[in-house]
Parts: sequence; C-alpha cells; structure tokens
Amino acid sequence: MRILVIGSGGREHALVWKIAQSKLADKIFCAPGNGGISKQAECIDIKAEDIAHLLEFAKREKIDLTVVGPEAPLAGGIVDEFNNYKLRIFGPNGKAAQLEASKVFAKELMAKYSVPTAGFKIFDNADEAQKYIELKGAPCVVKADGLAQGKGVIVAKTTDEARQAVSSIMQEKVFGDAGRKVIIEDCLFGEEASIIVLTDSHEVIPLASSQDHKRVFDNDFGPNTGGMGAYSPAPVVTEGLFRKILDDVIRRIIDGLAKEGIGYNGVLYAGIMLTEEGPKVLEFNVRFGDPETQAILPRLKSDLLEVMLAASEEKLNRVKKTGGLNWDARTCVCVVCASGGYPGEYEKGKEILGLEEVEKMQDVVVFHAATRELTNPRTQEPKIVTNGGRVLGVTGLGNTIKEAIEHTYQAIERIHFEGMHYRRDIGQKALFQGRPCS
Repeated sequence: MRILVIGSGGREHALVWKIAQSKLADKIFCAPGNGGISKQAECIDIKAEDIAHLLEFAKREKIDLTVVGPEAPLAGGIVDEFNNYKLRIFGPNGKAAQLEASKVFAKELMAKYSVPTAGFKIFDNADEAQKYIELKGAPCVVKADGLAQGKGVIVAKTTDEARQAVSSIMQEKVFGDAGRKVIIEDCLFGEEASIIVLTDSHEVIPLASSQDHKRVFDNDFGPNTGGMGAYSPAPVVTEGLFRKILDDVIRRIIDGLAKEGIGYNGVLYAGIMLTEEGPKVLEFNVRFGDPETQAILPRLKSDLLEVMLAASEEKLNRVKKTGGLNWDARTCVCVVCASGGYPGEYEKGKEILGLEEVEKMQDVVVFHAATRELTNPRTQEPKIVTNGGRVLGVTGLGNTIKEAIEHTYQAIERIHFEGMHYRRDIGQKALFQGRPCS
C-alpha cells in the first residue's frame, strides 16, 4: 500500500515510524514531514493545510490511505474533499471535527447528551464576559472558541487574570478569529488523563491510557504548552474508571453526534479530569494527541495500519472480533526537548548534537517534532537543526515506570542544542499511583 501521512510534528513521526513496521506498507510519503521523518518516508513540500495540493498529490500518486495528523486540515474539511473523490482517508469529516474546532459546539453537545464536564457559560461580547467574571470570581477557565494551536485555554487563578484573558482573546485578538467567542468554565481539580480511541461510528477500539504534562516547568508551573511530555499507561486510570469513561464520555458523545446526523470516523481524544465527583471532560480533540502518541505507539504490538484501514472502511468490528489491540506490558515515557524561550519567542536553526549516539541505545527512540536536515557547508555532511518550539520527543521503554524514566533521561543527557530545555519530572506522578489500565 502507498500511504500519505499529513503533518510535520512528533505525532506524525510516531505515526510514520509505526506505519513503517506494517507488512502492508510499501511506500510512505509525509507532507511536509521533518528532518527525522525523512529517514523513514519521502517528505513532500506541501503544507498540512493545503488541501487542494494534498488532494492533487494523492490522486496523482495513487495513495491507498491518507492519515491526517493535525487538526487544522480536519477542521478545513480535508476528509470531505477526499471522500468526494473516493480516496480512502483516516479522520473525521468537517462536521465531526467541530468537536475540536469549536469549543462552543463541543460544550453544547456535551450538555445536550449528558456528557460530564465543567459548568460553563458562552459569550460573544467582551463586556458581558467581563461582568460575568466579576460576578463569578476566580479561579475559572477562559477558553477561546476556535483552534489556537493548544494555547487558547487560560486557567485564571484571580479575577484580574481572567479579565486579562478575555481582553487578550476577544479584544486584542491574539488568536484571531478563534476568539470571537469565549467560554468561561468552572475550574476542575484532580488528576488529568488522556483517553484516545479509534472509531468508525459504530465500534470503539481504545488505545492505552496516558497522561500529558501541559505546563512548561517542573511541578506544573508556568504557562500552558502543546505538551512537554507524557507517559503510558496512566496508573491513575484503573480498569473500572476506564470503562466508566468509555461508557459515560466516549460512547455518549459518538451516539450524540449520530443523533445529530454526524458520523464519526477516525481518532477521538478525550482530555479527562478525574475529580472527586468522577471523570469530567476538559476537552475533545479529533486526532492523535501530541505528545501522548509518542508514549503510546511504542507499546502497541498490533499493526496500526491494519486498524486504521479497518476504521476507514467502517470494519472495526473485525478487529474487535480478533480480541482488539495487543500491548507491550512495559511502561513508556516521552520527554519533550524544547527551544530556548518556548512557549514564547525562540530562535531556529540550532544544530542538534548526539542523535546518532542515542540511536544506538536499546529501548529508546527519538521522535522529531520540529527539525530540518541541512548540509554542513564545511564538511558537506548532513546535519539536523531545530525548526520550531517543541523540537524532539525522547522516548524510553522500561519494565517499570522508574526504569522507563531512567532510560529516557539517560538518552536526553546525550543530546544537546543551544537553549535546549525540558521538564525533569515527567512520569514522577505515576511512581505513587495504583494499578493502571493498559
């Protein structure tokens, strides 16, 4: 089969890496890809949001399955366009993608179909939102309605922080049109977990549980990021909790969409807060999580390409009949190495050293998230340089969470680029938690 993966981050590198292990994969393309992906797939210079040229490429190259990594092309209707030409593609259509593209749509759908989530109020007027904040007080959560590259959620500890968040989103337009509406939510407290499933609107096949780390600094300090690390499985998600989330969240939202006349085919990600009142939804994403995917896929023994193909053909029942997915019992930890200044301003083009040494290590894989391959003008040898904020996802497996943490950080010690920073506490929470759901 000829496969096209769309995207350029660590998630897409993990997808390419896993798809390359499939006996079904003959040729893999990635658009636009990155310096690490280029080792396993042919990178194509087409941006992920350029649906017209991606469609043209898929037709010309006779692509058998397209796998969409990021949310923007899904929200832009790439699945609908490919379906119009009967091109097989893995991902939800434009209407279903509203679950991530519009937090208002998601919250209203959750309220309608009794999916547990934080109390909320929606505003399209900044003055009204400010008045509500004064009345409600803090802490609270302010969310831009649309896509904001994972940065449109502000957890405000004070009313001043909440008011500033509304001003930034609605008046200063820091997220552009994504901030035409805001949601002000009750602040939830507890442990977070990421639950990701594959679905064809009928069957649901869950992936292993995981836990993400959004804050930039250790001990969950600093601003939110796209994710600074993850581990799988998440011990806090017991088997009973896992079943409850699948029943009360995943099935209800998929069935609710169906009642609205919207089929859901692809990946559904639920960010869950495990509160004293039970699990509640923080957000939905309509694609694989990043960096959760980098911590989950190294544990997956099953052929991911086979499963995605079955989902795209609405035949996930055949996967379920054979017992679902097989998992490595070991734990996996992924730590993101970021550019100096991230999630604020940062420089690109810093040479990355030590990657070849790490490639020789057992039970370690490095997923490239924002890298480019250049030619060293002095030696004419290729070199890898930084090309964004989250640069690498260094991932290690271990028989225990402690061992996985050790393997990962031993690898990071061998990697260097100017300004590199990373959290040193990824996975520590799992050391003190109970039995996980794989």
